[in-house]
Amino acid sequence: MVASDAVGYVNHRGNPRLAGTFARVLGRYSRDQGLFSLMEALRRMTIMPAERLQWFVPQMAGKGRIKVGADADLTVFDPATVIDRATVEEPAQYSAGIVHVLVGGTSVVRDAKLVEGVFPGQAIRRR
Repeated sequence: MVASDAVGYVNHRGNPRLAGTFARVLGRYSRDQGLFSLMEALRRMTIMPAERLQWFVPQMAGKGRIKVGADADLTVFDPATVIDRATVEEPAQYSAGIVHVLVGGTSVVRDAKLVEGVFPGQAIRRR
């Protein structure tokens, strides 16, 4: 599975994987190095972790899949250009190739630009 255990930023400093884990897998490991297909990369970062967690956290049954009734958390990216740009020196750099991001159906990235002032995400907690 693909995930990041990076700790959040403090004064804009932190691990670059906090901003670039998924774009790195899609761009570097899947596209550039061919370690696995694009579909396998997507499976490892969406449905696979959701299915593993849904037995302990029932809300995860609405994550990691596109179907009627699932949460509308979607990322639209260009597979030819997606890549991480975060570095140790500049860990909060946005990834390239991410066109749109929707969280709960609300745009948080539109036309590759951050939408200011929207915070639709909600914490998922184990009951």
